[in-house]
Amino acid sequence: MLYIIGLGLGDEKDITLRGLEAVKKCDKVYLEAYTSLLSFGLSTQNLENLYGRPIIIADREMVEEKADQILDQAKTTHIAFLVVGDPFGATTHSDLVVRARNMGVCVEIVHNASVMNAIGICGLQLYRYGETVSIPFFTETWKPDSFYEKIKRNRELGLHTLCLLDIKVKEPSLESLCRGRKEYEPARYMSINTAIDQLLEIEEKTRESAYNEDTECVGFARIGSEDQKILAGPMKQLREVDFGAPLHCLVIVGKTHPVEEEMLDFYKFKTEIQKK
Repeated sequence: MLYIIGLGLGDEKDITLRGLEAVKKCDKVYLEAYTSLLSFGLSTQNLENLYGRPIIIADREMVEEKADQILDQAKTTHIAFLVVGDPFGATTHSDLVVRARNMGVCVEIVHNASVMNAIGICGLQLYRYGETVSIPFFTETWKPDSFYEKIKRNRELGLHTLCLLDIKVKEPSLESLCRGRKEYEPARYMSINTAIDQLLEIEEKTRESAYNEDTECVGFARIGSEDQKILAGPMKQLREVDFGAPLHCLVIVGKTHPVEEEMLDFYKFKTEIQKK
């Protein structure tokens, strides 16, 4: 049996009781460590102490190159695959389920909170969101802008847009690949400031008025953790704020309902609120 278990967004205590029961009966426990990350400072030791099982870190290479070995084990033993947030918050985990079922492995999913629903804390109603977009890191020669048309379409419909910001973890450097051996770049996590800079750069290039520096947004840092930071304001103000450690995400606000506006007021730039 393969258990894919969501850990939520904060720390090791956010696992559900059902998830914890599943972990404790598993022979091996893998922690997925490349589509997200737990709160800074959280070690595998914290997880092992609470869960009562040794934790095996599953990085990108392990999942991409050794997934079949993990699934083979799940044919005869109980295997847990721990995922930050909810198991289906990343398409990678859907692929793992498909591969498992094609190999005849039984799969059980244990859900948990993810950024997709935790952003509701700012008061913007979840059913008023359009298509979610991802903002990748730009390079000098590569500046993809497919997100722009999606944001524009959402805003034309009056819908909010969740922007998920790029994560670079254990990415091989181009130079090392040319040499035939893998050497990894330092981990990078896109900040709200960088995301806004890139969004405005694309608007400047396209000039289709999907948004501008006065467009209302909500910035989220470390959502779901004890030191989460949530701040609403125009892009030009949010881009100057130090939101602190990752992970960050950004919501571009669409047409708002009076109740949404009342909630957003708690997080406005001049009355910054953090969870205490």
